[in-house]
Amino acid sequence: MKLDPAHTGAWASLPFFRDDLPRIDAALAAEERPFLPAPDRVFAALEMTQPEDVRVVILGQDPYPTPGHAHGLAFSAEPEVRPLPRSLANIFREMQDDLGSVPPNADLRFWARQGVLLLNAVLTVPAGEANGHKAVGWQRLTAQVLARLSDRPRAFLLWGKPAQAAAASVDATRHLKIETAHPSPLSAHRGFFGSRPFSRANDWLRAQGHTPINWTTPETS
Repeated sequence: MKLDPAHTGAWASLPFFRDDLPRIDAALAAEERPFLPAPDRVFAALEMTQPEDVRVVILGQDPYPTPGHAHGLAFSAEPEVRPLPRSLANIFREMQDDLGSVPPNADLRFWARQGVLLLNAVLTVPAGEANGHKAVGWQRLTAQVLARLSDRPRAFLLWGKPAQAAAASVDATRHLKIETAHPSPLSAHRGFFGSRPFSRANDWLRAQGHTPINWTTPETS
């Protein structure tokens, strides 16, 4: 099944979809292992949050490799997923310390509806093999998305060295860049915990004259 960017709206004008997606489609068609997320969810982050609506960017590495977890938005999962994916559990731990509450489940689509682009640097992963598609070529899309978002100040939450490297060209004098360790259990203790990214992003949004993100309660987003 070919990946279809028809519902990505304004993002569909990026050169990636003309120049690179056919090659990636061919690579995925030749892949013997099942890959995640489902083909119709690969571009979900772009479908849900259009360029003009983006206020905050959270850049992940690649989708959850556990079947049933990935649904196309970085760090998010379907609401029934229990226990929480480990990185998301650490995100919620930091949010509890930062804001005093957390969302009721793993589904972060309500963030996307508020202008939080939950983008992975690599949009697919073989089931069971984290980072297994790092050489497929998705990073060209990431670079073009970030370049498209350079037109006005935005907040970038960059967790881990891959995200920070991908966003190296983002101008920290114009945008908010919060760079910390990744929330993975392997690294969260090296600077993610205690970084208070959610309140800091909201403080910056208020200073820019924007409504802060409701990070915790889907019912009022």
